[in-house]
Amino acid sequence: MPTLEYHDKIAVLDLGGDENRFSPDFLDAVEAHLDTVLAEGAQGLVTTAGGKFYSNGLDLDWLIANGARTQWYIGRVQALFARVLTLPIPTAAALPGHAFGAGAMLAIAHDYRVMRADRGFFCFPEVDIRIPFTPGMAALIQAKLPPKSAIASMTTGRRFGGADARDHDIVEVCAGPAAGTPPPPEPPAPQGGQRTAPHRPPHKHP
Repeated sequence: MPTLEYHDKIAVLDLGGDENRFSPDFLDAVEAHLDTVLAEGAQGLVTTAGGKFYSNGLDLDWLIANGARTQWYIGRVQALFARVLTLPIPTAAALPGHAFGAGAMLAIAHDYRVMRADRGFFCFPEVDIRIPFTPGMAALIQAKLPPKSAIASMTTGRRFGGADARDHDIVEVCAGPAAGTPPPPEPPAPQGGQRTAPHRPPHKHP
């Protein structure tokens, strides 16, 4: 399940070490951590993961077992995208591996994206698995990606490696294999003064 820690005033939300699919419990945990991030006055947010997946997106097993709640579930997923998109602090997604479907949409809801060069794909597989984009999901992708990249990713199911994703302006930075998880961005400097981020030892929220 997701965990939260801090590097000074930058919150680092680790989505987990599995496929990090969006089960209702997963969504609850992420939303609770975002509440904490805002309540504790973080100056930035980095989301990442501990395994070979950033996120594999929708929990299709849960959807199959709970078909009558599909609209409720999709509404919750889209609410998470909207919340990350409108957070009042800078956000960055550090992709250590695969970001598929709704997991890729979560990544592009951030202000910035960093992806490893040696591992993982960024992909919208909806065309291959015959799941249509909702209007909200399509609007998010088209707003955050250049038109050619949006068309290529939405209509072909293309898998973008790190360098390919950078060349198509899906991610801003492609990190080398030895880079690991990139360091979080520095908080913005206060107006009229020097950057002052008090030292804060890293701590975790279970």
